[in-house]
Amino acid sequence: MDSVDPTRAFVNRVKRIVVKVGTAVVTRGDGRLALGRLGALCEQLKDINAQGYEVILVTSGAVGLGRQRLRYRRLANSSFADLQNPQNDFDGKACAAVGQSSLMALYDTMFSQLDVTSSQLLVTDSVFRDEAFRKQLSETVKSLLKLRVVPIFNENDAVSTRKAPYEFCLQDSSGIFWDNDSLAGLLALELKADLLVLLSDVEGLYDGPPTDPKSKLIHTYVKEIHHGEITFGDKSRVGRGGMTAKVNAAVCAAYGGIPVVITSGYATDNIKKVLRGDRIGTVFHQDAHLWTLVKEEGARDLAVSARESSRQLRALGSKDRRKILLDVADALVANEGQIIAENEADIAVAQENGYEKALISRLALKPGKIAALATSIRKLADMEEPIGRVLQKTELAEGLVLEKVSCPLGVLLVVFESRPDALVQIASLAIQSRNGLLLKGGKEAKRSNAILHKVITSAIPENVGGKLIGLVNTRDEIPDLLKLDDVIDLVIPRGSNKLVSQIKESTKIPVLGHADGICHVYIDKSANKDMAKRIVLDAKTDYPAACNAMETLLVHKDLVTDDGGFKQIISGLQDLGVTLYGGPKASTVLNIPETSSFHHEYSSLACAVEIVDDVTAAINHIHEHGSAHTDCIVTEDHEVAETFLSQVDSAAIFHNASTRFCDGARFGLGAEVGISTSRIHARGPVGVEGLLTTRWILRGNGQVVDSDRGVKYTHKDLLTST
Repeated sequence: MDSVDPTRAFVNRVKRIVVKVGTAVVTRGDGRLALGRLGALCEQLKDINAQGYEVILVTSGAVGLGRQRLRYRRLANSSFADLQNPQNDFDGKACAAVGQSSLMALYDTMFSQLDVTSSQLLVTDSVFRDEAFRKQLSETVKSLLKLRVVPIFNENDAVSTRKAPYEFCLQDSSGIFWDNDSLAGLLALELKADLLVLLSDVEGLYDGPPTDPKSKLIHTYVKEIHHGEITFGDKSRVGRGGMTAKVNAAVCAAYGGIPVVITSGYATDNIKKVLRGDRIGTVFHQDAHLWTLVKEEGARDLAVSARESSRQLRALGSKDRRKILLDVADALVANEGQIIAENEADIAVAQENGYEKALISRLALKPGKIAALATSIRKLADMEEPIGRVLQKTELAEGLVLEKVSCPLGVLLVVFESRPDALVQIASLAIQSRNGLLLKGGKEAKRSNAILHKVITSAIPENVGGKLIGLVNTRDEIPDLLKLDDVIDLVIPRGSNKLVSQIKESTKIPVLGHADGICHVYIDKSANKDMAKRIVLDAKTDYPAACNAMETLLVHKDLVTDDGGFKQIISGLQDLGVTLYGGPKASTVLNIPETSSFHHEYSSLACAVEIVDDVTAAINHIHEHGSAHTDCIVTEDHEVAETFLSQVDSAAIFHNASTRFCDGARFGLGAEVGISTSRIHARGPVGVEGLLTTRWILRGNGQVVDSDRGVKYTHKDLLTST
């Protein structure tokens, strides 16, 4: 488990928490209630209540809900003629009176479904002038919390006599408040809470407009630093407050001894993350000015630094680039002992935490692995220069020559799980392709990744800079990185289907990768039995955790009743410890358990088996259940083989060869950043070529378009004619 951020250590002492949810969170853009967010909020409060926290909720939304109901009622009771006339808006206090009961009924229903009891407490600013009221309020809340009841506070706007905003601050002993943000701050102080969480429609306080990609999230607010430097925008789109109100309430509460976190109410579990000590949102604390805040290099800083270093790398010649790669290879070999020691420490922690064997297998840097990685880097260094290659050269007109040349993509973000050797391959490809690189590895390989990154970047000369390759240390930075579509050019996720899907859903940056490695081997009726057995055993058992390992074996129906070749393959798999799961046909014939799904990546000594009628049935099965990764046919029938090779729509299709050959190094690419099942840009093992794009260079001697007068286009191909 990652250690708690020092600036969030106070969460370990939290017992009583006040949560404020604003109108912008509880309503949608059209003004209607956001039932999904409200439901998720109630589930979070139920969970933390069950964990022993004392939970107090301050909610907005009554006025908005009341206005919505009154509009519907007016619409239902209006004639067509009425609707043609201008409609006046409703009195806010009437809206509050109508909406309050509806809002509380909704909370009551949601909490009741979760077996949680809630209570309603309506207050106005004037009653806080009464010392007896304040004392009674504390006693009532104390009794409710003792009974595990969630008190829900709201300002009673329907009867409030306030006409103008008051300032809420600690110097005002009467406790006057203006909106529900300041009410939440006041209640946190009055009820001696240990933490105040203000849920907003953005992720916290930024140093500029949240919509500006250059704005940075302020993780820790220090009044002496940030006060006066931040310009606030408009107030909330629906409520009275906005970020200005939240910051004012947060500062006052924090300087009264109550830590405050402003974070997004749109996420489903941010309150839990705050209580875990995760580095989300903006924290306000009375001792923040005393903390030694390490200068944070945020997500944007990492990306910008990588881009700047990549431009320095592009300025170097091929010999200098080659030397960097050779120095990296030498550094890995020279530091092998330290690398293996850190890797063994990661493995020990993984085993202690009960991780699956497949993950531990991917995590381990086996004997000879460092030497093999160094060898592949040296091969990569000796490859043809990939940058600046002229792919097309055309004479547009006399003296006007256009070239299409290869160039780097820019900055890559690669998120990978478990495999520290992937870091080495990806880093070397980034250097060869002259791309900037940001890496985020799995926490299970934290020590391995750290030492490998240190060794590699130490071999990069100062005129390029070690920031060419950045290592992201916490998962909290990933959401920020995925927003940087202006400085990150490609995201490559390597890991589980869940990881890839989450990244695709969270970014506008192009994503290259594959979600699953469901690879098939189909044995046709004309297959050489001995060859088929060798291929099947290798495809499944050579490295079961690899994404190119066989996960489903398809067998022609005629082989089931032959001279025993099929049974030899099955027994060969079982002798090597492979657990077999059958399809509807194979489970009956082989007397093995039936698989629950053919679309399953075992990543271990297990696979599915099914019997099919012919090559067409095999192709249909692959298209229905496969992942378009790597599929193989074993057959001596050339026509059947060509049918399979031409019709299977996968990134790699093999004839009479193990699926394990689908690998960048084995393909002669030097290394790979991953295997792509996408159909755009790059497909299959992605080496240097997949990390390049093109640009156009036009050379002339003063030509102008001038509506194409006087320009005689020749469009002559100069590349093939020379």
